[in-house]
Amino acid sequence: MSIYTTIDSPIGEIVLTGSDGALTSVKVGTAVPNGATRDDAPFAEAVRQFAEYFAGDRTAFDLDLRPSGTAFQHRVWAEVAAVPYGKTTTYGEIAARIGAPRDRIRAVGAAVGANPLLIVRPCHRVIGAGGALTGYAAGIERKRFLLTHEGALQPALI
Repeated sequence: MSIYTTIDSPIGEIVLTGSDGALTSVKVGTAVPNGATRDDAPFAEAVRQFAEYFAGDRTAFDLDLRPSGTAFQHRVWAEVAAVPYGKTTTYGEIAARIGAPRDRIRAVGAAVGANPLLIVRPCHRVIGAGGALTGYAAGIERKRFLLTHEGALQPALI
């Protein structure tokens, strides 16, 4: 049975989905998953860790994760999870770390884009080779906010 809860955050509403005590999905600004039942209690630890993250008191999440994906996606996601707080990496660097040839960078990008655990598995830390903030499922402005929050980007001067 799929369950969910929601969290208010500086980047909008976050929808956490889980099953059997594990977190299966973290989405920002999206609708509640079809067929899921609201149950806040099982997500108490995740909600606490998100609050600490947005308060600047947490740099990594320690949660039971069980996302679905292909073996290739899981390899890419493991590399994404290894990118330290406040740092960035590129799609090409991830491809190199998993031993994928250069012609597989788009496949790496697709796997990063399919990450079902936004923020927890920090795909926002993956940027273009020239430093450009490229694709993010929750939107480029949210990606910019998260990277600025983590100190990987300087706040924009307006």
